[in-house]
Amino acid sequence: MEARRLAILCSHLNPAGPYPTRDPILRVSDCSSGDGKVESPNLQNDCVFCKIVRGESPCLKVYEDDICLCIFDTNPLSHGHSLIIPKLHYPTLEETPPSVVAAMCSKVPLISNAIVKATGSDSFNLLVNNGAAAGQVIFHTHIHIIPRKERDCLWASESLRRHTLKLDKEASQLALRVRQQLCSVPEEQLVQPS
Repeated sequence: MEARRLAILCSHLNPAGPYPTRDPILRVSDCSSGDGKVESPNLQNDCVFCKIVRGESPCLKVYEDDICLCIFDTNPLSHGHSLIIPKLHYPTLEETPPSVVAAMCSKVPLISNAIVKATGSDSFNLLVNNGAAAGQVIFHTHIHIIPRKERDCLWASESLRRHTLKLDKEASQLALRVRQQLCSVPEEQLVQPS
């Protein structure tokens, strides 16, 4: 049973396919094909993540499959801070196809568990900065995995007092507006994949 679990884990960490896993040292991404360039209308010339996918910029890769790549953040908030990025360019979460978001999110338990264990952390934050006002700096969809340790005081907001939601007219009106927005979404976007 233990050998089977190990084989499954290894297949996730070292997936079979066109991207052989090599020594995980600082190097350019090997997710390109043939001549070392990925030709796709969904990659942008000036996007740092697209440059990593094309093999033009260095990265420390911790995971890769056909749809996404997980790399260490070059300006980490904590030791092991990583980013899951799609291999095709989508500027925001809204512009990223649900199947790509699902593929990225499906790797979170596997990758975050490995990062937490490797860093000796207690926990992790999962974060998406979506849009400039939310702090998005690189406009290529990405998910942050930020390892945490007890009392690391990483977020100033952790010391802020939270307030109980008032179940009043204002909150009810906001809930109604959200539901109205959801009703305007095409039905095929609301249907769960089988």
